[in-house]
Parts: sequence; structure tokens; C-alpha cells
Amino acid sequence: MPPITFDDFAKIDVRVGTITDVQPFPEARKPAWKLTIDLGPELGTKRSSAQITALYTAQDLQGLQVACVVNLGPRQIGPFISEVLTLGFPDAQGNVVLVTPEKPIPNGGRLF
Repeated sequence: MPPITFDDFAKIDVRVGTITDVQPFPEARKPAWKLTIDLGPELGTKRSSAQITALYTAQDLQGLQVACVVNLGPRQIGPFISEVLTLGFPDAQGNVVLVTPEKPIPNGGRLF
């Protein structure tokens, strides 16, 4: 990938939020969860579709803090509108491992 400037990076708004609800997403092409994420008082709650069923159960996700890109705009995924992109990295098998803070962070905290 070509290098970007710091100003380019600053345009990406990555915030931390807490997953407050997890629902199955049977209409998705690949197995996924529908997540509701509390991103703090400034942003409120947003929804995200995440293909993370291989490593995470609904119980694992409830209350977990995750990193999300909040300024991409909504994306239609089947009948669902995903409002934020929940971030993760692929493990050795290609399964998504979520990006989570090492310590508790107030919801809405911005990555810098």
C-alpha cells in the first residue's frame, strides 16, 4: 500500500465501545452476528454486522469492549444496516480476532 500522511490517518475515526446486544444474523451469506455497540454519549449506540462466529459466542461478546471505525457511513448487508465497522485481525486460520483494549476505556474514547 502507498504511504499516507498523518492528515489521512486523522480522517479515520476509531472509537471504543461496549457490545450491549448480540443477535444471530441468519440472512448473512457468511455466518455473522448483529452487534449493538454503546459508543458513549457523543455517538450513542450503533449497530454492526461481524463475521466472527468461528471464535466468539454471543455470551463471549456481551459486555466486550471493541474498536470500531465510526465514520465510514452505513452499509447495507442483506436486510441489515451496519453503521460502524468493528475491527479485527485474521488469525492463522483466517478467523477474525477482535481488536479490544487491554484495560477498560470509557465508551467513545478515540484512537490516536
